[in-house]
Amino acid sequence: MGRRGEIALDPRLSMIARMVGPCECCGDIGCDHGRLGAFLLQNDRCRRVQLTDISEPSLDKARKLIHGLGLTDRVRFSVGDGLSALEGSPDVIVIAGMGGATIADILSQGRDRLAGARLVLQPNVAAPQLRETLCRLDYAITDERVVQDGRRCYVILRAEPGKADYGLKQRIVGPVLLERMPAELAPYAAFRLRVARKALAGASVSSDEAHQVPLEQEIAIWEEVCACLRR
Repeated sequence: MGRRGEIALDPRLSMIARMVGPCECCGDIGCDHGRLGAFLLQNDRCRRVQLTDISEPSLDKARKLIHGLGLTDRVRFSVGDGLSALEGSPDVIVIAGMGGATIADILSQGRDRLAGARLVLQPNVAAPQLRETLCRLDYAITDERVVQDGRRCYVILRAEPGKADYGLKQRIVGPVLLERMPAELAPYAAFRLRVARKALAGASVSSDEAHQVPLEQEIAIWEEVCACLRR
């Protein structure tokens, strides 16, 4: 919390807020503490926010924060699972801090509620699966950023309605990250390479040939990315 009740965000949420951009209404799915929504309102990034969570006790944390900041008249709270909790159609939807497979399921099951909204997504794991799902939902990735927050690196995606067909390398690394090759990608690429090598070692010990080939492909891709970033 900043001075006079101003919300201050960590690097991960700060980047998510930047990628939301100006909008009329932002829906934060699984909003937890509600800090992102409060920041967006305080800084006039949007006029209204919808804060949703799957449980009433979790949403109460956001209610208390929003009430204490005097922002209640600009916020709609709702309890529900995924996009089914939305009331109306926000022009930006944020889903952050979940696994990529979980985010993909939320989008797939609630695709009729998307209504052309811009998506800002932060998967903790399984980003390739999420990118593949976006293609199936007729969403194209328009921006990708890597943010380091402490010892962890986070990938944040922005997607908008459009046709896209990503190859294996684009799904694994990210089409925008692969094109731009930002310096911030280096620690994330090194981390993903370590994870893939460890997984391959485990698959080799258990003679799990079905997983060995895709892991070998992933390792080759991350090795190439790491080499390019060192040049």
